[in-house]
Amino acid sequence: MDMKVWMYLAYLAVSIGLTVWVARTLSRNGLVFLRDVFPDDRLAEAVNSLLVVGFYLLNLGYVTVAMRESDPIGDASSAMEQLSLKVGLVLLVLGALHFFNVFALGRYRRGRLRQQSAHPPIPPAGMLPPQGAVIPAAPAPQGGPRPVPPAAPNPPAR
Repeated sequence: MDMKVWMYLAYLAVSIGLTVWVARTLSRNGLVFLRDVFPDDRLAEAVNSLLVVGFYLLNLGYVTVAMRESDPIGDASSAMEQLSLKVGLVLLVLGALHFFNVFALGRYRRGRLRQQSAHPPIPPAGMLPPQGAVIPAAPAPQGGPRPVPPAAPNPPAR
């Protein structure tokens, strides 16, 4: 067999093996994170399965597209150089996909937690009295509480 065919076989074996190992590791360990992101366990497991399928499709698609080598390969050293270049690119794609998934799910989780929070993001500086309320400023002179003069209307919301 030609040296190029051996390089292709080694490339496919290493790339597919790495893809399967990374997908299983991310699926197993990422499920804990997804259960924290999504309130329903069934939804978290479904999203985990969909992410694994998408991961396989994207990465194995890249592996097959990047397999082509137009230059002839004469000896084992040039085959190893090409093989390491191709496997290195596969690893970079795996890392980029992982980073994107973690980033997107982290943003989604932060937004969901912000919506569920009962407290405003910034504590209030003070409270406004209800309009037309009577607030005693000091002990009232004989005759009862003094009415508070009407305040200027609130500016319209933007």
